[in-house]
Amino acid sequence: MENKKEKTFQFVVMGGGIAGVTCVEQLSSQIPSADVALITAGPHIKAVTNYKQVSRTLEEFDVEEQPSSVLEEKFPNLTIIHSAVKSLHTKSHCVETADGRVFGYKKLCICSGARPKLLTQDNPYVLGIRDTDSAQEFQKRLSKAKRIVIVGNGGIALELVYEVEGCEVIWAVKDKAIGNTFFDAGAAQFLIPSLEADKPQAAAPCKRPRYTTEEAAPGGSHTFTAGSVFSFLPLTLLACAQVSRRVSVEYQCEVEKIFTSEVLHKSPQQTLRTECDWPVYVRLTNAKTFGCDFVSTATTLIYLYVLHLSLFCLFFFVVADDGGLQVDDHMMTSEPDVYAAGDVCTACWEQSPLWQQMRLWTQARQMGWYAGRCMAAHSLSEPVELDFCFELFSHITKFFNYKVVLLGKFNGQGLGPDHELLVRCTKGQEYVKVVLSGGRMVGAVLIGETDLEETFENLILNQMDLTPYGEELLNPDIDIEDYFD
Repeated sequence: MENKKEKTFQFVVMGGGIAGVTCVEQLSSQIPSADVALITAGPHIKAVTNYKQVSRTLEEFDVEEQPSSVLEEKFPNLTIIHSAVKSLHTKSHCVETADGRVFGYKKLCICSGARPKLLTQDNPYVLGIRDTDSAQEFQKRLSKAKRIVIVGNGGIALELVYEVEGCEVIWAVKDKAIGNTFFDAGAAQFLIPSLEADKPQAAAPCKRPRYTTEEAAPGGSHTFTAGSVFSFLPLTLLACAQVSRRVSVEYQCEVEKIFTSEVLHKSPQQTLRTECDWPVYVRLTNAKTFGCDFVSTATTLIYLYVLHLSLFCLFFFVVADDGGLQVDDHMMTSEPDVYAAGDVCTACWEQSPLWQQMRLWTQARQMGWYAGRCMAAHSLSEPVELDFCFELFSHITKFFNYKVVLLGKFNGQGLGPDHELLVRCTKGQEYVKVVLSGGRMVGAVLIGETDLEETFENLILNQMDLTPYGEELLNPDIDIEDYFD
């Protein structure tokens, strides 16, 4: 393999998503003279634009899908290699691409991302949602649909259910309440009325693009607002039915079986009565069966290398319990000179008590940026400390047209029973939850225009003893923002 090397780069990054592109940008900026290569199978990359630092840890940005040539024009030291990866040889420090080329590296970063875990493989009526391509395919199918079944209870499912119009939606969630990845049952109850009401009309032109089912023009770009968990989804998702919104939530259930109308009618035990024939049927574990045009899964992720172990058959990474590549506090894997960032990796350093990993675009950007910084520092024999962004978990998103801010241990993650919650709720306006442990704020959920995010961020970081304030901390008659300024 050594003799086959076409070229050896100082840095090679695998993956054209947010983590990979951010890593490349950081490397190219830190060491402009270094040869950097980005290996990506697709013609487009995802770049961060309109970046805004909202507070010390909170950030907002857009994700723009651009032709990869834009990145090459920006960084003369960068080479884009358009191919999938066939194998990686860590002992000889080289990567073999699917088209037979071999490239050497001094340092490598894996940013290959993740894929949705489908309920069933190779079923034309089941569509997994994870990236821009699958979101656009969803939109095409939706344009002809009258009823769909959405399976999942994470960020993608929340956005899908709210954004779909002109179609009946059956939403199957395995939990007692919606959005349990992000909310408690109280916040879920606050949001539920939004599913029953008509979506508000935008008061001003929306900066998010309105997509049609047509393909993008060659060389064109799409922009997505990364404030959402999976922000390629807030499109105009219009179906063919006349209903403006009809969502039925089926709680505490999972999919038992998916079958076609042919199978349904051939079954001798068939007792299901339907008003019409549907292309596909879904039987849930609550004994209910629904016919629909297609099924959308927005569930568990599985990691790219786990799906295709043959890609990396010549080495063995240490893998975390959740299936991600273990990385230390310098984003290094168990293999020498191999780093990882984004969805494919699992943070296995001693973490701050106020931070946890969630596979979001915000963390993909942070990890990619930090991985690039570490790779550059190690090449220059410079010291590097864990970035402050890993001190406090923070995320801004939008669900059901409400601004949502999550801080710290916002759901009491890992705190056990010895913590208390303070809640303030104004129906249709705001939901504020504070998580206290030992009298100190360790997490918060802010839904609506509360303007409390910076104040609460400071209180969490400062670990001020709030015991003297008690429930007055959320008294709406007290301007807490000025009080703790």
